[in-house]
Amino acid sequence: MVNSQVIGIDLGGTAIKLGRFATDGTCLQSLTVATPQPATPEAVVAQMVDAIAQVDPEQNSIAIGVGTPGPADAQGRIAKVAINLAGWHDVPLADALEAKTSKPTIIANDANCAGLGEAWLGAGRRFQNLILLTLGTGVGGAIILDGKLFVGHLGAAGELGLITLNPDGPRCNSGNQGSLEQYLSVTAIRRRTGKEPAELGALAKAGDAQALTFWQEYGNELGIGLTSLIYVLTPEAVVIGGGVSASAEFFIPSAKAEIEQRVLPTSRFGLQILPAELGNFAGIAGAAKLAFSKAGG
Repeated sequence: MVNSQVIGIDLGGTAIKLGRFATDGTCLQSLTVATPQPATPEAVVAQMVDAIAQVDPEQNSIAIGVGTPGPADAQGRIAKVAINLAGWHDVPLADALEAKTSKPTIIANDANCAGLGEAWLGAGRRFQNLILLTLGTGVGGAIILDGKLFVGHLGAAGELGLITLNPDGPRCNSGNQGSLEQYLSVTAIRRRTGKEPAELGALAKAGDAQALTFWQEYGNELGIGLTSLIYVLTPEAVVIGGGVSASAEFFIPSAKAEIEQRVLPTSRFGLQILPAELGNFAGIAGAAKLAFSKAGG
């Protein structure tokens, strides 16, 4: 395993990102290609196989990991559903890639991959127990326990954005009402303010009182949501990723204040709340980490 290489793939609705990684986390080569439109499973697999050949022309890799925008089964073989991809229901993606590349393949939800990436090479690398919250179009999550990704017995654990914040709040696609996602996602920010997160971040930087108040309240809601997760999981660190985390400096202080007020010291001793470090790179890094686990290292 010492000199082994793997391929990490991050499958998105508009782009497929790939990287070839060494065991120490060095990305030896990377590539981004467009997701075929329509993104049928057959077209996506063909595009991936072609991109893998480009990123690993000498066939040095021993395994492939893929992050998909939706839940996978517990064995990491089947993409149950994929958000923004046409006709993706129970797609045997690992089997399809193995058949075409002859390399062992494993798949996971993209937020889980981002969590693995941050745990391996990013903000979570000093910790064995952490949670990642991705604040993007939706709110995703990942749970790392004792250095390993926790996916639960069906593979669907870690949907941290779907916990209830307000039982009478806006209806969520999940069927829940008032989920964390309905308050913290980019979509929720637009609905509540009529503005983009980047615009609110720029206004806060310029000292705009309304924007600063918005971010403080946003941090309060984040802190309240995290309270439930901290009591259940007692992580050493909470890593905040996704596009909204660009404004973390304006909302992490109020999130921390809520946690300090609501969580017993015994459940939060030494807890760190940290912005993610890897950005869009987290997904392919985590998929590569997954591939190393598949390859036995």
